[in-house]
Amino acid sequence: MSMSLDGFIAGPNAGPGNGLGDGGQRLHDWALIPSGSDRIEVVATGVNGAVFAEVTSTGAVVAGRGTFEPAGGWGGDHHDGVPIFILYRSQPGIDISRWPLVTAVNDITTAISQAKDAAGEQNVLVHGAGITRLALAAEVLDELELHIIPVLLGQGRRLFDGLAPGHIDLQRTRILEGEGGVTHMHYRVRY
Repeated sequence: MSMSLDGFIAGPNAGPGNGLGDGGQRLHDWALIPSGSDRIEVVATGVNGAVFAEVTSTGAVVAGRGTFEPAGGWGGDHHDGVPIFILYRSQPGIDISRWPLVTAVNDITTAISQAKDAAGEQNVLVHGAGITRLALAAEVLDELELHIIPVLLGQGRRLFDGLAPGHIDLQRTRILEGEGGVTHMHYRVRY
């Protein structure tokens, strides 16, 4: 999850056509670099490129509609044709029937379980603040990978707002200094 130093994973006014909110694209500049006037983005190289390759080598994706729908459902394919499990508590706001990789599920435990089965030996990418918080609360999130961007957004959607009282212990397993000041941190969740 890419996050500003002040804890935001999206800027304000996120919605259809502005999935990352105002200024939110800055959070992903470490991974995708504009290649010029044609605005085609290319994958970063160096440490950032290696970390991005790890992120996109996952075997399944779990997301919530608040992430999935403003992004246009990623056109039905987040990356490399992996299965996508979307948590819906009510009817989808977009037509997902046209995308064979997308499965609607109604609870986080089922979503994570089905994604892990589909991913096999590969990791599952959990996408979005709400899904991350639900997975932590249900104790089904194994790891956190945070990409801390040297920017203060000041407002938007925070990753950890609304966690239940108490604490969740984390074991740091890796910190990498990436290009452009980004810090890649990896933690194992200890329930």
